[in-house]
Amino acid sequence: MVGLKDELLKAIWHAFTALDLDRSGKVSKSQLKVLSHNLCTVLNVPHDPVALEEHFRDDDEGPVSNQGYMPYLNKFILEKVQGNFDKVEFNRMCWTLCAKKNLSKSPLLISDEDAFKVWVIFNFLSEDKYPLIIVPEEIEYLLKKLTEAMGAGWQQEQFDLYKIALNTSREGLSAWELIDLIGSGQFSKGMDRQTVSMAVNEVFNELILDVLKQGYMLKKGHKRKNWTERWFVLKPNIISYYVSEDLKDKKGDIILDGNCCVEALPDKDGKKCLFLIKCLDKSFEISASDKKKKQEWIQAIQTTVSLLRAGSPPPHKEARQKRKELRQKLLAEQEELERQMKELQAANENKQKELETVRKQLEAAAARAAEEEKKRLQTQVELQDRFSLELEREKMVRQKMEEQVAQKSSELEQYLQRVRELEEMYNQLQEALEVEKQARQDEETVRKLQARLLEEESAKRAELEKWHLQQQQTIQMTEAEKQELENQRMIKEQALQVAMQQLEQLELERKEALEQYEEVKKKLETAANNTRSWKDKVAHHEGLIRLIEPGKQGSKNPHLITNWGPAAFTEAELEQREKSWKGKKASSE
Repeated sequence: MVGLKDELLKAIWHAFTALDLDRSGKVSKSQLKVLSHNLCTVLNVPHDPVALEEHFRDDDEGPVSNQGYMPYLNKFILEKVQGNFDKVEFNRMCWTLCAKKNLSKSPLLISDEDAFKVWVIFNFLSEDKYPLIIVPEEIEYLLKKLTEAMGAGWQQEQFDLYKIALNTSREGLSAWELIDLIGSGQFSKGMDRQTVSMAVNEVFNELILDVLKQGYMLKKGHKRKNWTERWFVLKPNIISYYVSEDLKDKKGDIILDGNCCVEALPDKDGKKCLFLIKCLDKSFEISASDKKKKQEWIQAIQTTVSLLRAGSPPPHKEARQKRKELRQKLLAEQEELERQMKELQAANENKQKELETVRKQLEAAAARAAEEEKKRLQTQVELQDRFSLELEREKMVRQKMEEQVAQKSSELEQYLQRVRELEEMYNQLQEALEVEKQARQDEETVRKLQARLLEEESAKRAELEKWHLQQQQTIQMTEAEKQELENQRMIKEQALQVAMQQLEQLELERKEALEQYEEVKKKLETAANNTRSWKDKVAHHEGLIRLIEPGKQGSKNPHLITNWGPAAFTEAELEQREKSWKGKKASSE
């Protein structure tokens, strides 16, 4: 509320200073009554005329002094303001009271409506001290905003020249001088009246009405689900949408808080560049004209929600506060610098006085020094002769001293040589001690090693004795086993001899059988030949006689026929016996 009170006081100050004065140079009570009534009306504060009469009693100071009206204004009007009033209407009432008296009569590039907006912007940017002025830094900020809104380039060099000329005469401009500066077109050359008016309106909307962004977009209805074009106005805690940009027919509001969010949507229903604003109770689908506008609106709404979450003021108000704090800091630094300069100047003056005193003292000392110089010259002549005699004596003494020094130097050299020899002997002794120490360490190491080896040797010897006893026992056991094996070997050799004898007997029998077989085979061959000759002869002489052999033709095992009749075994049995004899022969060999 303190910031709001300061803003209201600036506009009221303009209205108050524009009131007419009576012959005594004071504002009449009737004018104050009208002003107070109008303020209560536009600020939605109950008016109490009795309190005004009680407050302004006639006295020596007069009922209408500035000091007398401010306590009433604070107590009965400003402290009761709740913020539920139209800022534009309040400023327009104060403007009406002061514009006619202060506004320049010369033709301007801007209209009266634009002049009113510049006046309100002045109250927003001016310093918090009276009479109100706008400093060059804020003038530069405002002119840059206007130039940017007009789409023109900022002329820094031109403003620097203007700033230099301004600083040489005063600290800043009044509201009416600022209106004359903008209305003269000095910093808007080449721009027509309409362009300047649009720029003033855009800056007014941003700085005074807290309009962060505005423009046409399509909004989807909640009931009919149809898309309608609306003029949207984004403020620090609300988005309002109207039928058109004249703001006469308001259709609704989107209340923003820290819980709101905005997100892009894909194209659908033939609509492009969509995004969604989510609030606690409702969600709003919006369609921008192009992707750039869509991104600008999303970024602006996200920034606004972030500021609400952080509890920060709108960007332009925060920037104004930072500029004021910076100017206050620079002013404090400048005042501190001026104070230090004054202290340095005072110190410098004191130093100058001290230097003047020292200069006079030096002049007096120089006079005394000149007198003393004369006396010194006379004394010097007298002393010179005496010094000459002393110099001769000193030369003789110096020669003797040099001889003594040479002798001492020789003795010192011999002493140093002796010291070096002693140091060398000391180093050699140290090395010998180190060698002896190392030898003792090696001897101790060898002794420990020998002791360890002896221990290991005794352990191995005990182990060998243990192994020897085990070996003796093993040898005894082996001897017994060897005797038993020898007996078994003798038995097996005897059995082997018997087997060899049997094998030899079998071999003999086999050889006899083979010989018998050979004889039988020869006899068979002879008998077969004889039989064949005999059969040929019988067939040849008789022709009808057939020799019928025993068994059927094609039997599996036909019997052999000998000269004495059928054989005792078949040919297959004969072959089997032959294979058996050959096998026995091969195994015996």
